[in-house]
Amino acid sequence: MKIMIAGGDGFCGWPTSLHLAARGHEILIVDNLVRRTYDDELNTQSLTPIASLEERVRSVRETTSWSINTLIGDLQDYDVVEGALRSFQPDAIVHYAEQRSAPYSMMDREHAVYTQVNNVVGTLNLLYGIKAICPDAHLIKLGTMGEYGTPNIDIEEGYLRVEHNGRTDVLPYPKQPFSMYHLSKVHDSHNIMFACKAWGLRATDLNQGVVYGYQTDETRQNPLFVNRLDYDHVFGTVLNRFCAQAVIGHDLTVYGEGGQTRGFLEIRDTVRCIELAALHPADQGEFRVFNQFTEQFSVLELAKRVEAVAQSLGFNTKIAHLENPRVEKQSHYYHAKHTKLIDLGLEPHLLSDTMITEMLQEAYRYQDRIRASALLPTITWR
Repeated sequence: MKIMIAGGDGFCGWPTSLHLAARGHEILIVDNLVRRTYDDELNTQSLTPIASLEERVRSVRETTSWSINTLIGDLQDYDVVEGALRSFQPDAIVHYAEQRSAPYSMMDREHAVYTQVNNVVGTLNLLYGIKAICPDAHLIKLGTMGEYGTPNIDIEEGYLRVEHNGRTDVLPYPKQPFSMYHLSKVHDSHNIMFACKAWGLRATDLNQGVVYGYQTDETRQNPLFVNRLDYDHVFGTVLNRFCAQAVIGHDLTVYGEGGQTRGFLEIRDTVRCIELAALHPADQGEFRVFNQFTEQFSVLELAKRVEAVAQSLGFNTKIAHLENPRVEKQSHYYHAKHTKLIDLGLEPHLLSDTMITEMLQEAYRYQDRIRASALLPTITWR
């Protein structure tokens, strides 16, 4: 297949590009490289040293038979979208090209506006471009489990059967997003659903949980293929942050009670889920929603697992509770359905002490790149 990957230089986008290219698909990465500028703005960096996109793709061409090309451009520029779709004529479009951090979106008014404009306008441009140029192409959009919030009922996969005053309907599952970033993803979902209904487009929304790990079978093949690993309080997900804290003797900082529960999955499962969605596209006019995670953990559960593994490796590790800078329930019911990707063939990689050990060892290897002040939250939702 010809697959365009918007945001193909990012944490999920780069290993997805390699994974699909290794399986014979022709890949076009469209990326404006803005994720790298966030590091400069926040005075932080990937824990793992990463090559430039130019170096990455050059190395792919020199060492493999995989087909990856690049276009540097911004989805907010419709000319970029139109040019990419018209020249490449993709069978599928994987859309990662969004500002993905909830804390970043909550820094101030400017960052909230930037996040929503960047994410919503880029998605709208893609939808109009697909409609005009390649209406049969399958849009695979990375959503987030954060759209649902933490309702006191089971979370279904996208839709909920409702009985009201003697009548029954299947409606989009109610959304209770956590942040301005998550709100932007809700807007995306509504816009994509409308485009499928009104224009007959086909789309799959992958409501992804929190991703941990950073290596896939493909990123391990060459030092220049290595993926980024974020540990800071703005872009670093919780397990990555705990591992970075453990190796430098920093307390594992749990926000509030630590009862916040979310869905999690390993990066190898992320790229496999994208592949499964591409191989089994939505029908014309269908807006399909999959919940993309493999396990559920509370923050405190993860902290205790990292603490135990780190101590077994000789690190002086302990847990500390901080006042929660976010506005969220400290403990809550959380049970989300996630069967559709399993039904398509996903074989999950579940979190193991071996994986935590590997992440701790990698964090220890690059401990000189860890900036301790980047580990503590400075952004508040209030």
